[in-house]
Amino acid sequence: MKRLISLVFAGLMTTAAMAQGADAPMEEPLFLPADMADLSTFQWTKRPVLVFANSENDPAFVAQMEYLREREDELLLRDVVVLTDTDPAARSPLRLRMRPRGFMLVLVDKEGQIELRKPFPWDVREITRSIDKMPLRQREIRERKANNSALSE
Repeated sequence: MKRLISLVFAGLMTTAAMAQGADAPMEEPLFLPADMADLSTFQWTKRPVLVFANSENDPAFVAQMEYLREREDELLLRDVVVLTDTDPAARSPLRLRMRPRGFMLVLVDKEGQIELRKPFPWDVREITRSIDKMPLRQREIRERKANNSALSE
């Protein structure tokens, strides 16, 4: 009988833990394929960084992805999503719109406007500096400071 009670109790604990995990918000992935028709799903919520190359073995693409993976936390802090496209033959809608020639990095703001294009890999430090100069990001920083000072009072 004690064994049965132990099994029932263990089952209830497991079920409760699973239910609690289901309620927790799922973290959105930082890296996605650039296979969507446009960037409207990210408007006002994310800052897309598009990385194009003619092959995933392109040295510039490999270097760029290493830069991005080394400092993911800084990108997440700035609401960045990295979209990659290494298949020119697929002729994805984003590739057709951006028209990369070989490797290209594109930074898009939350409003959907292209902020910069680079034909070579860019360090995360340079990317975040560009983001931090954007008017909407400046407002986010001011609001965060105001909220933090209000909480500390």
